[in-house]
Amino acid sequence: MKALFDLSLYLIVGPSHDTGDRISLVQSAVAGGVSLVQLRDKTSSTREMIAQARALKQALAGSGVPLLINDRVDVALAAGADGVHVGREDISAQDARLLLGPNHILGITVKNLDEVRAVNPGIVDYASIGGVFETGSKHNPDAPIGLTGLQDCVAALTAGAPGLPRCAIAGIDMTRAEAVMATGLDGVCVISAITKAADPQAAAAQLRRVVDRAKRLHERAFV
Repeated sequence: MKALFDLSLYLIVGPSHDTGDRISLVQSAVAGGVSLVQLRDKTSSTREMIAQARALKQALAGSGVPLLINDRVDVALAAGADGVHVGREDISAQDARLLLGPNHILGITVKNLDEVRAVNPGIVDYASIGGVFETGSKHNPDAPIGLTGLQDCVAALTAGAPGLPRCAIAGIDMTRAEAVMATGLDGVCVISAITKAADPQAAAAQLRRVVDRAKRLHERAFV
């Protein structure tokens, strides 16, 4: 059975922390309100990734927070993760779904209107839009789409895949979260806003309050 998921506050963690630090960070962030976790690691061996994913999955046990793996369907299946997130350079969403079957979460990154219009809600469970702003967390060959580009992508998703959950990624922090959420998203995806915070739990709690408030305001606007 596919795990329930909530995009409100989506945290990506990578290989920059050793296993103990990563687990402690994730547990603190979840205590602060992180609702979904992704492991993204483009450098470790397959065995190392599986071990990392299993450790994170165990650390998240009982929290209700699903664990996704970036790109690597094999790692997700071997580690018992809840799903996979794919991007433009990764395995296709169609092939990922074929391998995963219907009982795993599958997310996709979309960076422009052409990619948004190609989203198949019969295959993927959510879309992550971006990069919205400049970020130092990941090299991005594409220019940031900004708030205007984000608004255009949200509108196109609403028209082409109504009801499909959507979040935004890249350069989102406390100073930008409110404006990003005002475009009509279900959540934000962050890295350094939490992983580089002196107190990850407090940083997550602050972001979650902004996100939840924005979602309530958006819901009232359409009542």
